[in-house]
Amino acid sequence: MSDKLKGQHALVTGGGSGIGLACAHAFIREGARVTIIGRTRAKLDSAVAELSAFGDVAALAADVSDEDAVRAAVENAARLAPLTIAVANAGTGGIAPLSMTQATDWRRIMDINLNGTFHTFKHAGAAIAEHGGGAMCAISSIAGVRTHRFMHAYCASKAAIDMFVRTSADELGESGIRVNSVCPGLVDTDIAAGLFATQAVHNDYLACMPLGRTGVTEDIANAVRFLCGPESSWITGVNLSVDGGHHLRRGPNYDAFFQR
Repeated sequence: MSDKLKGQHALVTGGGSGIGLACAHAFIREGARVTIIGRTRAKLDSAVAELSAFGDVAALAADVSDEDAVRAAVENAARLAPLTIAVANAGTGGIAPLSMTQATDWRRIMDINLNGTFHTFKHAGAAIAEHGGGAMCAISSIAGVRTHRFMHAYCASKAAIDMFVRTSADELGESGIRVNSVCPGLVDTDIAAGLFATQAVHNDYLACMPLGRTGVTEDIANAVRFLCGPESSWITGVNLSVDGGHHLRRGPNYDAFFQR
């Protein structure tokens, strides 16, 4: 516990579990007020019960693919205290050969991952600028850095997020807002459960990592906390790989998912 972030107010989408919840912990343990956003009220309630032992926390239900819902959530959060930090973490995935990828799945992934980041940065960015600036961070992926066969929509959405981060950083710097992204490798979360459960795929991930281990949510949260904190006051427009070195090699082999 510290007061290094005292007076800060961090908004975290997808904050009810996984990386988002770990980010909320990283902020609140250092004195920040935290507002988490998510679609599932039960997850939000559980997260609030967990976080409230460390400081001020609020939860708002919203689907980040719905711009009106994000606008309302940001406005409600800003009424609690001026926003200074925003983390666009909410995301989803999917895997299928290109010829079998449904347009509805493509749109769903783009709506949540890319459009959700756009909605969050658009409205949170305006609120942060209104109060003199701050920092925003998106959760991207190794899939935006290296090809992942059969994950066309997910890869495209994450690569687009990284470019969106850089263009946002270029534009919003004059408003005192720093914008960065973290690109996780394979992290032990619910969304990655199938990758851990399929041994051939898990082993291939490990073979692609110089550091030889998969990640935990705190690995990502610590990087997000750094990029949103005072220590990184001269860092903006960075897409930071936090992946055990996976980005130095190749994308994973998912053939095991489609072998008969």
